[in-house]
Amino acid sequence: MKQLVLVFIGGGFGSVLRYGIGKWLNNTENGIPYGTFAANILGSLLIGLILGFAAKNDTLTSNQTLLLATGFCGGFTTFSTFAYENHVFLKTGDFTSFAFYTIASFIIGFLAVFLGLYLSK
Repeated sequence: MKQLVLVFIGGGFGSVLRYGIGKWLNNTENGIPYGTFAANILGSLLIGLILGFAAKNDTLTSNQTLLLATGFCGGFTTFSTFAYENHVFLKTGDFTSFAFYTIASFIIGFLAVFLGLYLSK
């Protein structure tokens, strides 16, 4: 039960922070979802750092890892919003934004995880 509460608390904080970043950075005029992009990339970097530190000499306990990686990063990053935003790009015929957003999100997201793992060593 303790693990569920830790994930719940971390997820709540991550979701609230993502919401704030989205309100601050998402551009309603041109529809570019900078907030979602920033949250997903920053979350990818954070999960690389957290899991890298957790694997390095048992720096983090399993409960701390659940709170931070599963809870906070899970709530902070969002695949569902990313998928919906891409749906909107396709629906409106904005194939350039769709391609750029999708490719940039995957490539930079993977690189951010790898950078986080590298920096934690």
